[in-house]
Amino acid sequence: MNADTGKYIITAGTILVAVGIIIYFFHDKLHWIGRLPGDIRIEKENFRFYFPITTMILFSLVISGILWLIRRL
Repeated sequence: MNADTGKYIITAGTILVAVGIIIYFFHDKLHWIGRLPGDIRIEKENFRFYFPITTMILFSLVISGILWLIRRL
């Protein structure tokens, strides 16, 4: 391990804490997550299938953009 590994771990921990704080304080305003057009939801009496394709694509784009910005700085 080198010094850069420690920086990456601290950065990842800081991001995780920030996401946790956002979810804790704004969970009632984030009800749209997982209910976007393109997310697959099948609900029957004894069966539920949930596949959030659009939500995962959106999260992937946001995370990729954040990582791109971090690398540019």
